Amino acid sequence: MSFVLTFFMSAWVTFINMGLVENYTSYWMSAWFLAWPAAGVISFISAPRIHCLAHEICEKL
Repeated sequence: MSFVLTFFMSAWVTFINMGLVENYTSYWMSAWFLAWPAAGVISFISAPRIHCLAHEICEKL
């Protein structure tokens, strides 16, 4: 999930910040290459707590 989310979000943020400039793909891939490992680690660390929170919310419904 972190792969897909960072792939598209880095494309969007790069476009917002720079527009469709020459070498856009290079800037995008550079941003994605930095974002993906960070998102992967954050997801790995936060997933157990988020899972528990979602389970608690579902039990209350």
